[in-house]
Amino acid sequence: MGASISNWRLAQAVSRIGQLGVVSGTGLSEVVARRLQDGDEGGHVRRALEHFPFPRMAQRILDSFYIPGGKADDVPYRRHEMQDLEGRREPLELCIVSNFVEVFLAREGHSNPVGINYLEKIQLPHLASLYGALLAGVAVVVMGAGIPLAIPAVLSALTEHEAAEYPIAIATESGGTEIFSLLFDPSEFHEEGVPLPQIGRPDFLPVVSPDALASIMVRKSVGPIDGLIVEGSLAGGHNAPPRGKTTYTAGGEPIYGLRDVANLEAFRKIGLPFWLAGSFGSAEKYREAIGEGAAGIQVGTAFALCQESGLVPDIRRELVRKALAGEATIFTDPLASPTGFPFKVAALAGTLSDPDVYAQRKRVCDLGSLRQPYRRADGKIGYRCPAEPIAAYVAKGGREEDAVGRKCLCNALIANAGMPQRLPDGGEEKCLVTMGDDLVAVERFCSDGNIDFTAADVVRVLLGA
Repeated sequence: MGASISNWRLAQAVSRIGQLGVVSGTGLSEVVARRLQDGDEGGHVRRALEHFPFPRMAQRILDSFYIPGGKADDVPYRRHEMQDLEGRREPLELCIVSNFVEVFLAREGHSNPVGINYLEKIQLPHLASLYGALLAGVAVVVMGAGIPLAIPAVLSALTEHEAAEYPIAIATESGGTEIFSLLFDPSEFHEEGVPLPQIGRPDFLPVVSPDALASIMVRKSVGPIDGLIVEGSLAGGHNAPPRGKTTYTAGGEPIYGLRDVANLEAFRKIGLPFWLAGSFGSAEKYREAIGEGAAGIQVGTAFALCQESGLVPDIRRELVRKALAGEATIFTDPLASPTGFPFKVAALAGTLSDPDVYAQRKRVCDLGSLRQPYRRADGKIGYRCPAEPIAAYVAKGGREEDAVGRKCLCNALIANAGMPQRLPDGGEEKCLVTMGDDLVAVERFCSDGNIDFTAADVVRVLLGA
């Protein structure tokens, strides 16, 4: 659900009414840092920090980022240190605290479970992010866009406040991959005299597409997998690439075939609970999923368009208007994401979905969430991103063809949540909105043509109430 689109308000609203609200774990360090620089309207971040178990760490984050009354509109957000393999303290502390804040706020005021969703491709923050979410009592961890075999063991270790490791892929000069074992030791962040909170182990639900991947996950993961999210190619955000040789439509979208359709009989034989995702956001598809033996459905697009969503309200309403007028268009872009995964993009004037707007943006990599570690010629580790300036990417050993058409998702997704970075020329970073194919059917949630609807409205319609 992007960066702060499925925010704490939306997750709380969904969990309060008995379903599982899931916050997006993507870019939370940047999100919370910018909320503080915007003055923390309502005092929500500061209220959460009062409950953070390590008060001196919480105070350091406040001292670094909080601006009473908010920064001036023409002042850019402060850039913080990017995470790297060296494990520098400032970005790790910000990551721990930010994930705690989002989960704490989503859980506040009710006793129902709350989950968090991460992208496996954004590897460097995983360990610190998970520890922060665990400290806040997260009940479910969902992870897609990769094969997160190591996560069950990580959860078991961090639940006990013990050191955990995660394998980080490093590109080599020859085009291969080497693995670096990233270590995170929670004891390095504990504060003398402060008792450690007891942590419950959350359920782990990886996002899979083919049943073969699900079987690998169940067979090879070190630790329990508690269920599976079976996501098809109609879902928003990142899609799994088509199986086999990829072919494209005349418009340039990857073509998915029968091999990409989930074999539900195989999932039933695995024996774990599973949820179906990807255009399952209707009462009919919900009943179909239950009839196929699923435990339920995962829905993103409908909730991204509800009032509690973190999406900029003007953008949210414009997307609903376009859908109601039969003008909504979703393009599965094979190039947009620096991850190399196909990425669903909603066509919207003034955003990076417009080729002219994209062409006018000066490439920069100043957030770095999707940077890839690589081994330099001198043996040291460097970082590169296919969405950074092409000349810089090539100078770091990247291939020019891998950079063509890439878009800076880091900046664009934060802009979607209303916190765009101010640029030196006085402009702002542009949005790039992702939605699933279900955008065209959003009318089912709009009673009497009203473009504003709530999370409760979505749940009511999905359950056929």
